[in-house]
Amino acid sequence: MRIARFTTGEDPQYGIVQPKDGRDMVYAITGDPLYTEIRPTGTVLPLEDVRLLAPVIPRSKVVCVGRNYRAHAEEMGGEVPEQALFFLKPNTAVVGPGEPVAIPSYCQELSLEGELAVVMKTLVKDVEPEQVRSLILGYTIANDVTARDAQRGESQWFRAKAFDTSCPLGPWIETDLDVASLAIRSSVDGEPAQDGTTADMVRSVADLVSEISHATTLLPGDVVLTGTPAGVRTVAEGSTMSIEIEGIGTLTNPVVRR
Repeated sequence: MRIARFTTGEDPQYGIVQPKDGRDMVYAITGDPLYTEIRPTGTVLPLEDVRLLAPVIPRSKVVCVGRNYRAHAEEMGGEVPEQALFFLKPNTAVVGPGEPVAIPSYCQELSLEGELAVVMKTLVKDVEPEQVRSLILGYTIANDVTARDAQRGESQWFRAKAFDTSCPLGPWIETDLDVASLAIRSSVDGEPAQDGTTADMVRSVADLVSEISHATTLLPGDVVLTGTPAGVRTVAEGSTMSIEIEGIGTLTNPVVRR
């Protein structure tokens, strides 16, 4: 099931995206599927007639994982850490499909990082890996946009990773997906960049969520980014970034200068 958050020019609402007669349609539902039973409102709209929004606005945080693909760690001049490397993005960093990513004033080197994102369904604290799957609502696509020059210049990554618009999410949440071996590809203006697979993750989704939960409580709607494959590249003002993950779809965002 694909859960989308969308607008037709009025208040945001949720819907289920399903094909019908060769077209993708959005079946509007009542309330927020994180907290209420999914019930159709009776409104059905062609997907092309709505504007998709970020499928979730994390209730408290986005937890990100650094260097979870060995080849990416090597291209960044490092090794996979013995202990998982975690950092945070605030929910103010989140934007949806098609929304611009704004290069902050202090950045001259912006990079894309395509990632599988995990959306939590319930409160998660001190769980073991085998418990994780039942606690996940579903999966979406993330772009861990990074001010690379700021990242190199500081030991803390706040300026590099947490700026407004640095976390595009979308296009929807896919609830039924085996994430063990999914192709992840990214491109800039149609030119290929990353070409990887989740099978190359050093730590699995279950292991990551479990380890995070022993450090901090994950709330319903919180998002976990699982790391990026090799091939990250610089993105210039005026470019368009696209991230594609097998079984989910494509997330595309233009780049502008703040």
